[in-house]
Amino acid sequence: MSGARGGTSPEQKPWDLLAGRDFIEVRFGGSGGQGVILMGVILATAATLDHRRVVQTESYGPEARGGYSRSDVIISNEAVDYPEVERADLLVAMSQPAATQYIGSLREEGIFIYDSESVTEPPLFRGTTFAVPFARMALEETGRKQTTNILALGAVATITGIVLADSLRKAVMGKVPPGTEELNSRALARGLALDPAEWQRGGAGAHS
Repeated sequence: MSGARGGTSPEQKPWDLLAGRDFIEVRFGGSGGQGVILMGVILATAATLDHRRVVQTESYGPEARGGYSRSDVIISNEAVDYPEVERADLLVAMSQPAATQYIGSLREEGIFIYDSESVTEPPLFRGTTFAVPFARMALEETGRKQTTNILALGAVATITGIVLADSLRKAVMGKVPPGTEELNSRALARGLALDPAEWQRGGAGAHS
């Protein structure tokens, strides 16, 4: 991942846990109103800017706000034959119900990333896990909880290397509501600067 973050702080180098794979299945899960659908749209757009083949699908619960919300993204170097996620390589859970409901769709060797303050009883998972207080970080950085999804996307990119930072920035700026670009840029930068080692479950900051 290249390029420098705004300001004087260097951008955190990604761990590249998913970088270089020919085929990746991603699932975002949360509650209505958390911006989970937008997360999937932005990631899909960024992957397209990286010249990958992409399929993005979404599912809503019975309520527009408060019900469940899911967004799936398949990223491939070749044409995608089947548009549904079968076994996710990455699950990002923004709520407890999403973590509980979708953990079974994650590969045993996959990556599980969740908001540590929303997911208070994380399901058992033996793969690689990161517990990050995304909403709290967003409030600290921007004063707006609505930027949580963008901050989380930055963190996901840094942990996995799934898309290039420059592509993610362009996708964010093209998809967020007009007038919110500056706040979302700050949220994204905070996520991109995340130190994955601090938040890996079982590490120093996993339960902070």
